[in-house]
Parts: sequence; structure tokens; C-alpha cells
Amino acid sequence: MPKPVTLFTGQWADLPFEEVCRLAAEWGYDGLEIGCQGDHFEVDRAVAEDDYVAGRREILDRYGLQVWTISNHLVGQATCDHPIDERHRNILPKRIWGDGDPEGVRHRAAEELKNTARAARKLGVSTVVGFTGSSIWHAVAMFPPVPPEMIERGYADFADRWNPILDVFDEHGVRFAHEVHPSEIAYDYWTTHRALEAIGHREAFGLNFDPSHFVWQDLDPMTFLWDFRHRIYHVDCKESVTHFNGRNGRLGSHLPWSDPRRGWDFVSTGHGDVPWEPIFRTLNSIGYDGPISVEWEDAGMDRLQGAPDALQFVRRLVAIEPPAESFDAAFRTAD
Repeated sequence: MPKPVTLFTGQWADLPFEEVCRLAAEWGYDGLEIGCQGDHFEVDRAVAEDDYVAGRREILDRYGLQVWTISNHLVGQATCDHPIDERHRNILPKRIWGDGDPEGVRHRAAEELKNTARAARKLGVSTVVGFTGSSIWHAVAMFPPVPPEMIERGYADFADRWNPILDVFDEHGVRFAHEVHPSEIAYDYWTTHRALEAIGHREAFGLNFDPSHFVWQDLDPMTFLWDFRHRIYHVDCKESVTHFNGRNGRLGSHLPWSDPRRGWDFVSTGHGDVPWEPIFRTLNSIGYDGPISVEWEDAGMDRLQGAPDALQFVRRLVAIEPPAESFDAAFRTAD
């Protein structure tokens, strides 16, 4: 059976949930990766109101859509971040921001992630996608010189804050798929290894694979997929492109998305540098059969035009035949 293709609703949170469902169904998506943003999926209501989840399901059923995952990136970001500042106030629900006291924000965010696992189980999905934040991302430039002990404290802080969250995920049979991404505790290949070590490689914590973040970091997405093949719990499709010309920098120069002076940007799927066909062949080889979610972030293209085009592009990729069974079995069990 072909992998289902879903639309991540995070970039559509300005539209009512039912309108996003109508659009996704009209374009031909199989379902949604529902973001806990706007009115799309409100975690506090999902755990407190008996009929809330049934109401979400009724809307999905009306448009013939399924759901395999929900995502709570924005709240997850606040669980470990340092500093907590106006950036977080601008993305968090008011009840999570509260009075803005940093430790209070982190605590409320952690409780919301626990409730997200409970809400996911009520909805009947077993994977939550999101971010973790990081107390040491601000030290990524390594200057002023960063003592090794500071980095160790960062991973210990992540473990201390996330093990209690993951206990609730385990309790409800739900997995967390961390999106490896700049500004997170796991943002590239080696930090992913280190983050998994910090929490004892527990099964509740896996990965959301999004190759757009690897391209501008000069990381090989196929190597990442193979080496972390047992931890790939979800896949997002988002495209990025680099255009270095001696002036445009890899770090983006604090310039807004789609500014031509940036050294990299998100673009429409299929129009950038992500090696999609080898990625999908690798996904087949490792036996990934979960949803492929289109995440729309091209600031230079109308999303109403781009989202259906992206669906057709991804449909062609999921049609790539997997390896023969005998080869597939040998490949998956190879050391």
C-alpha cells in the first residue's frame, strides 16, 4: 500500500480547521498532520471536554480525511529553551506564557506536552511530532569559549525535563518524534546521537525526518536515515535551496525568509536541493511505511498554488517501487 500523504496544518493555523480540511480534501490529500495551533487541535479542550475529540473526528470524516499524527512544535520549543523571551510570548498560548517567568513557562510547557500525549491517545493517534528547545543552542558559535561542562549540563537539562514527559507518553502508548532542526537539542547528526544517549535511547523518543534542514548544514540525508533507521517515526517533506555567491551567508544574516540576500531559503517542493528520489528509495529500504507530510514554508509562493503542486510531486515519489522482498530483508538486517 502506498504511503499516505498528509498536509501539516501548522502553516495554515490562520484558517479555521474545517476550511483546511475542505482544501486538503479538494486537493486530494489522504489526511492531515494536525498542528496544535489556532483552532485546529486545542490540547486543553481535548483533555477536558468529553465531546471535543469526537467533534474533530466528525469534521475529518466529513471530508474523508484521516489523521496519523498531531504536532505541538511551538509549546515543545519552550520546554528547554534558554533564554525564554518575547519570541516565545509570540508563539505560545497565553495560558502557557502566563506571567513570562522563564521557569514557569518551561514547567507549563512540559505539562502541556504530557497532556498532548493524553490528547493524542484520545484522538487515536500514536505519534506526536515536535520540538524540544535547547538550553545550549545559544552557545552553538562556541565563542565566548564554551566549557565542556556547560554542554554536558545542557544534555542533562534536556534529560531531566524530558524523561518525565516521556513517562506519560509511555503510559499512553504514544511516541514523540523530535524534528531535528537548528535551535533544538538535536539539530544535526552528532547532536542527535548525544540527545538519544542522554535519555538512555528510550523508545518513546524518536525522530521526525525533514531533509530541508540538512541541506544547508551540508549533511547527507540518506546517511542519517540509514543510521537512525530504527528511530524514524515520521517524515515531513519540505524543500530548501542554497545560493552562496560570496555575499549570501549560510546563517541567513538575520534577513527575513525569501529575501534574495539570504544564503539559503525554503522553496516549493521539487525546486530546491533536496535529493528526493534517493531519500524515498532509502525510506523504502529501511521499511518506513508511515505518512509523508507536506509542510508548506515557501514564503515566496502562494500556498494555495503550491500545496496542491507539492502533493502531486510527493505522489510521484511515493510511487517509487520498494526493493524486492529478499533484498529488502537483507538490507534491513545488515550491520
